[in-house]
Amino acid sequence: MDISIVIPLYNEEESLPELVEWITRVMTDHKFSHEIILIDDGSIDNSWNVIEELKKKYETINGIMFRRNYGKAAALQVGFQATKGDVVITMDADLQDNPEEIPELYKMIVEDGYDLVSGWKKVRHDPLFSKNIPSKFYNFTVRKMTRIKLHDMNCGLKAYRSLVVKTIEVYGDMHRFIPVLAKWAGFKKIGEKVVQHQERKYGKTKFGLERFIRGPLDLLSVMFISKFGKRPMHLFGVLGTLMFLLGFGASIYLGIRKLIAVSNGVLMERLTQIPLFFIGLTAMILGTLLFLTGFLGELISRTASERNYYQIDKEI
Repeated sequence: MDISIVIPLYNEEESLPELVEWITRVMTDHKFSHEIILIDDGSIDNSWNVIEELKKKYETINGIMFRRNYGKAAALQVGFQATKGDVVITMDADLQDNPEEIPELYKMIVEDGYDLVSGWKKVRHDPLFSKNIPSKFYNFTVRKMTRIKLHDMNCGLKAYRSLVVKTIEVYGDMHRFIPVLAKWAGFKKIGEKVVQHQERKYGKTKFGLERFIRGPLDLLSVMFISKFGKRPMHLFGVLGTLMFLLGFGASIYLGIRKLIAVSNGVLMERLTQIPLFFIGLTAMILGTLLFLTGFLGELISRTASERNYYQIDKEI
């Protein structure tokens, strides 16, 4: 099969018939063998009934319904595991992603050899202050932190080599950082394509202000796991040692200063009256705790079932 199209959705009953018809027309015009996997993420409208009706009309439709709303990442993960195509396309169900982009995305994977191609909504039809400006700032920050040169990390329209989606694990709100997860898994050829962004035709956005809190936290999680997931002592051990040495150095300094004062008969305040004493003591305690955290993390990683699991790309 050429293409698997994975579409997570939540309360999109109005847009689904038009979207599926549009995708099918594009696939037929370009003679692609394909499947469309619709993942209903616990919708409370009539979305699942619409999917059942579409299944009767189109043999290429596969539907998965969650018992409750788990989030976009969970829907993508389940959809990825169900794919059979050589190239996997993800897109949103709200008609803001244009199916006419799919053939070019497919070509970039198959002919140009990309592992992952992310869409870039260069011209956006979203509210300026609630989406456009925060999105630009977010993407700039992620580019600097991850060194992945994508202008629109969170664009729903993406293309993947099948092996990519079968390798990575998407959970929590990590759908925003799939290119980062792919790079961490060893897929380095990541590109982007300018895509047409369309105004929302039905319903309303499902993402609120909480994304401004979750996004940075998830980014920190991805960065930590990618760099120190299998060697936590390299982070906590170094930080703990430095913190302990700073505190120990402050204590030694105060001790020597006290001994010199006593030997010279100079009256000096008690060590417990000097703020530096408590700063040094606190630094040593925190350093010890950080070191122990790294040590416990190492013990956990050593006993993890995936400690010696490595991705093999080719073998002869």
